[in-house]
Amino acid sequence: MPSIMVGGSTSSAGKSTLVAAICRILAKRGYDVAPFKAQNMSLNSFVTKDGGEIAIAQAYQAFAAGIEPDVRMNPVLLKPKGDFTSQLVVMGKAVKDINAKNFFVETEQLKKVVREAYLSLEEEFDYIVIEGAGGMAEINIYDRDIPNIYMARLAKPKIIIVGDIDRGGVFASLYGTYKLLPNDIRKMVTGFVINRLRGYKDILDTGIRKLETLCGVPVLGVLPYLEGVFPSEDSLNISEWEENKDACIGIIKLPRISNFTDFELLRQIATFVHLKDSIERFDIVILPGSKDTIADLKALKNSKVGEELKKSVGRKVIIGICGGYQMLGREIVDFGVEHGFLRVKGFGLLDTITKFERYRKITEQVERIVTGNAEILRILRGEKVWGYEIHKGVTESKNPILEDEGCASEDGTCWGTYLHGLFWNDNVLRATGKYIGFEIKQTPSWTNGINRVSEIVEKCLEQFGIW
Repeated sequence: MPSIMVGGSTSSAGKSTLVAAICRILAKRGYDVAPFKAQNMSLNSFVTKDGGEIAIAQAYQAFAAGIEPDVRMNPVLLKPKGDFTSQLVVMGKAVKDINAKNFFVETEQLKKVVREAYLSLEEEFDYIVIEGAGGMAEINIYDRDIPNIYMARLAKPKIIIVGDIDRGGVFASLYGTYKLLPNDIRKMVTGFVINRLRGYKDILDTGIRKLETLCGVPVLGVLPYLEGVFPSEDSLNISEWEENKDACIGIIKLPRISNFTDFELLRQIATFVHLKDSIERFDIVILPGSKDTIADLKALKNSKVGEELKKSVGRKVIIGICGGYQMLGREIVDFGVEHGFLRVKGFGLLDTITKFERYRKITEQVERIVTGNAEILRILRGEKVWGYEIHKGVTESKNPILEDEGCASEDGTCWGTYLHGLFWNDNVLRATGKYIGFEIKQTPSWTNGINRVSEIVEKCLEQFGIW
């Protein structure tokens, strides 16, 4: 079956969105299409229906293709924990923590996993749209570069290299990437795409002609800088969130923040808050997930935000999601899973105790009914909400809010839950807007964004016979 590969001249060049757009285009044309990223490094993940964990980008791309996310679409996921250590997730299951220096020892075995996953998808779908990782021309690791070099040689796809002009140096980065690729892979390059142009396209014409002459490869299209809601892959993307001076919701930027895609649909009314900043102006404060709850709890306690959080009880709505939920409780007990045996006091705002007793994580999609007295959610009592759980640790709660899960304070102004994706629910988004006096007339969605992008991409690539 044919395949298309989107490689980047740099990280965050727009590979994920371009892959999603191509998936949507092909699906609209009647093809069965699936996304694929052999190896991803991301703290933003998603849980499939069968309980497997993959990067959020591949889930988003699957939805763009009109199919359910599948662990085969991202067989290897690395979730950074700090100190050059990442959690290794293989075919949806957390296997172990691994140091960066030792990771490449796993390369040959992981290649087998990747190959099996890709070939399995290839048997089922008309097209596979492959996403590379980082910059495609990482010449220092060509012998062990699974998502770029290995995949190109395995799939023999048409390769599109995308560069981000908004960061500058796009012609040099595209030219350099192309010229540094191994000869056999360079021959697979079908063309370049210039992404995130804020000005007029004609100003690039002379540069485009020169690049095409030097490489003998066409520039397939120039994509404009688009304001839209797309799931972010890593914390680098936080800087792309515009500073919202009028935001009523402050999301605490923990040092090891994870799954901050939970809040992307709140962008119009929320912003990130650094630990040294103040939370005084916000009506709602959210503690997000963390890849190391205990370490981030200590950092938060020793910060300005932590001091103000304690003084905000009863005056603001304080919400904890996953790791943030654990921090708001009375105590966290680690039985040697993360840091050796430790008992750590939480903020004590919720009557909960969290215990880390095993390495294995809970990963599942869930649908629950709102039952508790939690501010914002209380007007939704009896309604369903959807989401997914990804966490180590089990939390004992005295006052659950989503059937038997989560917890709220007695007055309901402080609450927490393990439910990632809670703020993707239309009813929760509208209730949140209503609480702060902001009418959400049209619920933002990733689907609307990818429809718009796919239309632009289709016009750019149509003339070159990519499909």
